Order: sequence, then C-alpha cells, then structure tokens
Amino acid sequence: MDLRIFTEPQQGASYDTLLTVARATEDLGFDAFFRSDHYLAMGSADGLPGPTDAWITLAGLARETSRIRLGTLMTAGTFRLPGVLAIQVAQVDQMSGGRIELGLGAGWFEEEHKAYGIPFPKEKFARLEEQLAIVTGLWATETGKTFSHEGAHYRLTDSPALPKPVNGKVPVLIGGHGATRTPRLAARYADEFNIPFASIEDSERQFGRVRAAAEAVGRPADDLVYSNALVVCVGKDDAEVARRAAAIGREVDELKTNGLAGSPAEVVEKIGRYAATGSSRIYLQVLDLDDLDHLELISAQVQSQLG
Repeated sequence: MDLRIFTEPQQGASYDTLLTVARATEDLGFDAFFRSDHYLAMGSADGLPGPTDAWITLAGLARETSRIRLGTLMTAGTFRLPGVLAIQVAQVDQMSGGRIELGLGAGWFEEEHKAYGIPFPKEKFARLEEQLAIVTGLWATETGKTFSHEGAHYRLTDSPALPKPVNGKVPVLIGGHGATRTPRLAARYADEFNIPFASIEDSERQFGRVRAAAEAVGRPADDLVYSNALVVCVGKDDAEVARRAAAIGREVDELKTNGLAGSPAEVVEKIGRYAATGSSRIYLQVLDLDDLDHLELISAQVQSQLG
C-alpha cells in the first residue's frame, strides 16, 4: 500500500509551508506529495495568507525535492486551456526529472470562479472529455508530427505538440463518484482511478464499475491503479487524537467513520479493509500543515506496518 500526502493549501498555506511539508514527505519515506487545485478557502477557514497556484507550486517543489512523486487531486478543467495545461505539466515533469502525475477533473466550486473572474461553464463534463483527449493526444503525438482536434469546445490546428514529458507521457488520474460517465472516462484515459472520501462499501462498488468499464473497451481491469483519498487524524492515545481533531475543526467519531482516525493500530486495520477492495494507494488528506509530528507518527507507526 502506497501512502501519499495530500494537502489543501487553499485553506491557508504559503509556498514555504508547502515546501516544508513536501520535504518532510520525502524525508519520512512517503511515496508522493499532492495538492488540491483551488483558489478560495472553504468552510470557516480564512485562507490566509491567500491561495497558491497548483502548477507554480509543483514547479518549485520539482526543483527542491529529488525522490517523491508530485501531482494534483484534481486540477480543475475550468482553470486552464488544455493545450496550455499540456505544456505546463510537461515542463514541470521535465523540471522534476519525470516525477509528475496529473489528476484532472471537471471543476466544481462555483464561488471561487466568481471570486477570481474565471468562467464557469454550464456543461463541464463534455469539456473534461475533450481536455483529456487533447492533453493525452498532444503527448502521444510523435515528435516532428502535428496534432489537431476539432471539438465542440476546443479546436487545435497543426500543433507541434511540444514539449514532451520525460517518459513520453505523465500518469493521468481520474476520480469521482459518478456511476456511468466517470468510469467510462477512466477506462479510456486514466492510469489511476481515485475515489475521494468514500466508505469501504462505496469504494468497492465504484472500483467495480471502473473495472467493468475497462473490460468493456478491451482493457484489462488491472491495468489501472485504484486509490482512495481520506482525511487522516492519528494519535498515540485518545487525547492526542482528540487534540488533532479539534485542531482541524472535526469530531473524532465523525473522522473515524469517514476517514482514517484513531490509534496507529486502528488506522492500519482500516487501511487493510480498503486494500481488500482493490485499493493499492491512499492519499492522506493532511489538514494541519504545521503539525509535522503527525507525519512522523504516521511514518513510524502506520506506514512501517504496511507492505
């Protein structure tokens, strides 16, 4: 089971804070550092000192880390034109030496679009499908040849399809709870399918849909990686779990139900139940980015027990 650290910087984090967490992620042996792609804080958070851009952040981290993989859960399809996104991701991948992964979603948080003057189209899923076709198509185009796309939302004419990622492509993550269209897109374009904040039962059901969709298009179901994203709150004892839950404004019982919370033994046991659904990777949503002791505990007493 791979454990990856997943951050939500829109809730309040500077680049320096993210760099500190990314370096701890690397030093403590976690597999990857991922971040959300949002420009507006959610809930009661004030968001200070203000948002950081996902791909500018990852470009910086690409030069200041050496081992961990880096990526987004999920880049908002509404924020960037697909041709520009393909260039950005390929460049950051080159800057990292081939350690980048692209999670791409439709975009959903209308208020942040209003706050920063970003168009919020009514039909986002059809745009996402075109974006996936364009980004992957640009990377797959043989050097020296051109790529064109004539779609309902985007048109590209004789693109040189440059630059290329280090290994020819970047792993693409698609995720969500949709029962039909999301599995179909994953079967066609994804290297990994991620389900965020889902129960063990819902994860098993959704993974089954994606497996069936892959097989329907002639792709082996095991060709994809299946993963979860879950909030994490681990403590050496009940008091430490309660302290960490209070620091992120959550209740312990709720976290135990909907995330990975409790003692290291409790969390390891629950991860095992997710593994039984076919999940081989978990993105640990860390909400208190100043609590590096939390990461050390997870590394020493949770990660160390996982195969």
